[in-house]
Amino acid sequence: FIGRLFFRTSCGDFHCGLRGFNREAILALDLQTTGMEFASEMVVKAALNGLAITEVPTVLHKDGRSRPPHLHTWRDGWRHLRFLLMFSPRWLFFYPGAVLFLLGFAGMAVLLPGSLRVGGVEFDVHTLLLSGVSMIVGTQTLLFAYLAKHYCIAHRLHPQDSRIHALSGVFSLEKVLLAGSTLTVCGIGMVVYSLFIWKHHQFGELDYESMMRLLVPSSVSIVIGLQMVFGAFLAGILGLSVRSR
Repeated sequence: FIGRLFFRTSCGDFHCGLRGFNREAILALDLQTTGMEFASEMVVKAALNGLAITEVPTVLHKDGRSRPPHLHTWRDGWRHLRFLLMFSPRWLFFYPGAVLFLLGFAGMAVLLPGSLRVGGVEFDVHTLLLSGVSMIVGTQTLLFAYLAKHYCIAHRLHPQDSRIHALSGVFSLEKVLLAGSTLTVCGIGMVVYSLFIWKHHQFGELDYESMMRLLVPSSVSIVIGLQMVFGAFLAGILGLSVRSR
C-alpha cells in the first residue's frame, strides 16, 4: 500500500520475484541495490520512469521447503520501508515539512497579537514558542526535500523533473541568499530592539508576555534565515558540475 501511495503505481505486489521485463528498459533504469530491496527498486524506478507494468494473476501455493523462511518480519520489513521512504523525498520530507511549517505559521499569526481562548483553554506565549519551533523544523524539512530530490536526480536515482529545474531557476543561489540574509538581519534587529527596551527599564524586570512576543519571532527569523543561507550554499555544492575521468 505504501509503495502504491508513494509512487502512484497500481502494482499490487512489490516482492514477487517471478518477473519478465524488457532487457533494455531495465538496464536503462541503472538498478543499484544488492539485497532484498532490488525487487522493490525495480518497481519503484519503473514507476518513476513511466514504464508499463502489468500483473498476471496467479495462484499462491504453500511453500514446500522444509527449512524455515530466511526473511525476518521486522528486520527485513524495516529495510523495505526504509528504502521506500528514502526513494520518496516527497513523503519523507516535503509533506511533513509543509504540514509543520503551515501549522507553525498559523499559530504565530494567531498568537502574535495576543492570547487566544478556545472554550476553557487559553493559548498564549508558550504555544507561540512551539509554533516557532514548528516553523523552524518545517523549514529545515522542506529544505531537505529539495536537496534530497536534487541529489536523487543528479545520481540518476530519479528521472529528470521539470519542477525541480523550474525551482532552481526561480530560486537561484543569489535570491535565496538575499532572502535568508534579510530574514536574519530583521531577526537581529528585533533582538537589538529588545535590548533597548531592557535598557530603558534599567536592565530590570520586563513584561514576560510582551517580550516573548518580540523574541520568539525574532529568533525564528534568525534561524530560518540562516537555514536558507547555508542550505542555498549546500544546494549549490550539490549542483556543481564534476568532470568525469
